[in-house]
Amino acid sequence: MDKSISHILNLSCPDQPGIVAAVAKSLFQSGFNIVESHQFGDPNSGQFFMRVALAPAGDAAALSEFENIFAQSISPQFNMQWRLFNKAQSPRTVILVSKFDHCLVDLLYRSEIGSLDMDVAAVVSNHEQARKRVEAAGIPFHLVQGGRDNREQDEAVIAQLIDKEKIELIVLARYMQILSGPFAERYAGRIINIHHSFLPSFKGAVPYSRAFERGVKMIGATAHFVTADLDEGPIITQGVADIRHDMGVEDLIDVGRDVERRTLARAIRLYTQRRVLLNGIKTVVFE
Repeated sequence: MDKSISHILNLSCPDQPGIVAAVAKSLFQSGFNIVESHQFGDPNSGQFFMRVALAPAGDAAALSEFENIFAQSISPQFNMQWRLFNKAQSPRTVILVSKFDHCLVDLLYRSEIGSLDMDVAAVVSNHEQARKRVEAAGIPFHLVQGGRDNREQDEAVIAQLIDKEKIELIVLARYMQILSGPFAERYAGRIINIHHSFLPSFKGAVPYSRAFERGVKMIGATAHFVTADLDEGPIITQGVADIRHDMGVEDLIDVGRDVERRTLARAIRLYTQRRVLLNGIKTVVFE
């Protein structure tokens, strides 16, 4: 991404003529230059989506002036949902994980080397396995008990952590606990899960075993937003890998772990670069 970019504007609204012109004019009047722009009009939903990367055109750039123009004039005129992101502020993130830590380890490494622009504030798990690795990275580790009987208590603890640490992004890196509907709704559009199958195939538990039983020739992973409906949230990214007839379940799991890591990392990169916009039960992804 261009280092001159200072802010990213995301918006959606009912599709109609004049949206792009109005946005561009307001940016010009406020002293900003458009470095990158993507837009999409969905003929099925009738919604328009836009992502604009901005850079100050000179010393006269006035962010507050632009926000005032947008809030008082542009947004009401087009009935917009919009948000302006400061590129210099990495999203505060909490990662939730269970026993399988391959995605967690990958995310921590990518964050450490700057491949992913996120600020990992904490890791939460219902198992102790990841504690040493997480604390060695200088990140606080929080143990929750897990299990259906403790879900309400666990979610209260996690919600308290999210609020205290000003968390924006919640990543389920193979967190094998089902979140409640109220929790998913409270953080709608902010929880990304990696599911170890190519949804909508093989939802729920043990998808690799079910894929093996069906004799599939390809397995995959799906990164999606979490909703109250299990494994039904808007899909962000998907990845696949070919498999052979002589592979067993353990072979599928081994291949699948690589796909899971890549797919989740790509989804988080797109999210942190503000390239993902919700479109009902689907997403618009500007790459």
